[in-house]
Amino acid sequence: MNTVNNKMYCKILAKVKPIFILLSVFFILSSCNDSDKVAEEIAAIPMDLKISRFDREFATSGEEGLPALRKMYPYLFPAPDSVWIAKMEDSLQIELFQEVGNSFRSFEDEEEGLVQLFKHIKYYFPEYAVPKVITVTNDVDYNNRIIMTDSLLFISLDNYLGSEHKYYGGFQRYIAESLDRNYLVSDVASSFAKQVVPRPRDRTFLARMIYFGKELYLKDKLMPQAEDRKKIGYSQEDIDWAIANEEPMWRNFIENEYLYDTDNKLNQRFLDPAPFSKFGLELDNESPGRLGRYIGWQIVRAFMENNDVSMKQLMTMPADDIFKKSNYKPRI
Repeated sequence: MNTVNNKMYCKILAKVKPIFILLSVFFILSSCNDSDKVAEEIAAIPMDLKISRFDREFATSGEEGLPALRKMYPYLFPAPDSVWIAKMEDSLQIELFQEVGNSFRSFEDEEEGLVQLFKHIKYYFPEYAVPKVITVTNDVDYNNRIIMTDSLLFISLDNYLGSEHKYYGGFQRYIAESLDRNYLVSDVASSFAKQVVPRPRDRTFLARMIYFGKELYLKDKLMPQAEDRKKIGYSQEDIDWAIANEEPMWRNFIENEYLYDTDNKLNQRFLDPAPFSKFGLELDNESPGRLGRYIGWQIVRAFMENNDVSMKQLMTMPADDIFKKSNYKPRI
């Protein structure tokens, strides 16, 4: 480029550059205004959330209080009174009620979190009927810590006593770490997501990754103030590892041609709850489990950043379409 043309280029660039800056500022401000508007609309949604502490009522009722409880909660009393009386008198059950009562003297923080969650659900899914919330105990059955039906939401508080609690001493570490009240609202959001995200018919690893990615992206919208680690159920070290190793993880999936593979073993290695993911490398023991879900999450995030699609449209879109239109590139 000669000197004259170089000077002309610099003059043009000097004029164009401020325009790019102004446009960038405009788009940022527009995005902020849109976010503020959505937040205001969600805050204005009325929410009368009904919460019943059945765990506490049962622990303090005594045998004479059973008829009243049966009348109030008929769906919780399929067994005869003798079964419930035996439960009231069992020393292990008495201790369990005490431990839950000590840990959850107050449910105010969780109530506020649930109110905010259901306001966000009503915003994105207006037809959704908010269930009545009932806190219970279930003998530390962590696989059923949250049960959500059309009209009822059961939360088993004995599964949220903190990772170091003595009841969880025999559990694998990755399970115990999830049994903390900090994950309670996130677990409820997961139960809701399972109701609105269709299970994939496609058996490919990619389809499964995108399925879990949709669930986690939905939690981005339903829990916008929550940390990513709480949404996916990771410790801070786990989420830091996933972020730092996103590029080599993705390269491993591509080089091994996993995306369109239908081998169910890939679910066990990268999607199912586990102490670590199984790349077959020395670093496996350092990794958190379920890293396929994390990658699926990033793909769905990239897709939603690059496409104008509603939440409901996203829920039913085929995984392959989402992947191809996402222009996903892992962080390096």
